[in-house]
Amino acid sequence: MELQYFATCPRGLEQLLSEELKAQQARNVQVTDGGVSFMGDLAVCYRANLHSRLATRVLMQVGRGKYTSEDDLYQAAYKLNWPNLFDVKHDFMVKVTGVKCPLKSLEFATLRIKDAVCDKFRQVVGSRPYIDTKNPAVRIHAYLTADSYTYYIDSSGAALYQRGNRRASIEAPLRENLAAGILQLSGWQAGQPLLDPMCGSGTFLLEAAMMVLNIAPGLKRDFGFEKLKNFESDTWKKIKNTAVKAAKPTTFQQLYGSDLDIRAVRVAKQNLEEAGLMEAVKLAQTNFTELNPPATSGVMIANPPYGVRIGEDEELAQLYPKMGEVLKRNFAGWNTYFLTNDLRLPKLMRLSPSKKTPLFNGPLECRLFEIKMVAGSNRK
Repeated sequence: MELQYFATCPRGLEQLLSEELKAQQARNVQVTDGGVSFMGDLAVCYRANLHSRLATRVLMQVGRGKYTSEDDLYQAAYKLNWPNLFDVKHDFMVKVTGVKCPLKSLEFATLRIKDAVCDKFRQVVGSRPYIDTKNPAVRIHAYLTADSYTYYIDSSGAALYQRGNRRASIEAPLRENLAAGILQLSGWQAGQPLLDPMCGSGTFLLEAAMMVLNIAPGLKRDFGFEKLKNFESDTWKKIKNTAVKAAKPTTFQQLYGSDLDIRAVRVAKQNLEEAGLMEAVKLAQTNFTELNPPATSGVMIANPPYGVRIGEDEELAQLYPKMGEVLKRNFAGWNTYFLTNDLRLPKLMRLSPSKKTPLFNGPLECRLFEIKMVAGSNRK
């Protein structure tokens, strides 16, 4: 049976996500701001959840129409047969987002939709499911525009960037799906040396190792669709078994990570070991200013610290020229990529970016600067 879906992702990765979904046999794939709509059967939904490195959630559409008031939203939600979608024993939450929505309070709209779901359960099965806003079994999403609503049930459960790999993290970790998107935007390919010289908790390295070893990002976690009434367990078992068989054994893959902070190196090591991927990577404690390339050419990807605290901006302004010097001196033949919300970075490094891609790290608007290190030609 064909169903309509919407997959959300970090802004800036929509086009890459559409290609990824087409590879999982999604049909009628259409890119919009912040995500991709597509059609497919339940197998397509299961594969998208299991294999997507870029999606945040895969939402299954259950209703849509026009509205003018909160009461319209209540009536529309009440008409839907929620007990056909999930069992009364599962707790749930409702999340409402709006763009140009005329309603005074999204919180009141959320309450009305929640009431409608509970009232429908009471009418059909004589009791109602509990609400859990922290860790619900079932998530209902309502998306409101100026005059239309769309109701979705979340097939993912916890956000898809929660791979079940990263147990420990240091401050401001990069989300896994954004890291995977940056790796894809860089054009890095399996077999090519990859260096993250500011590796933090190891997110780029974990994502790169999973890509190169063909490990589906969702293999170690469960999903929201497993709690829905239309769950096809045989279909899911086949899809998961295929993915397990496709994964390659862990061997060294020319992935290199380092950080000035020994705590970060320890956390990255712990996360790689938890994921069973430590053998694919070499880690070291190294200051960027003392960095030597592990190969004659390759891809460097870094997410330098952001100047969030007072005084850090000045520190970074002193660090960037030193980083530029290291790149010019040691990294001819390398393509380098820096994700930052500090737009001074290339200028202070005295290097010219060949590309500036706007990306969002959570709410922070950033740039991914591409700087190709060609011997002697990068000085401003």
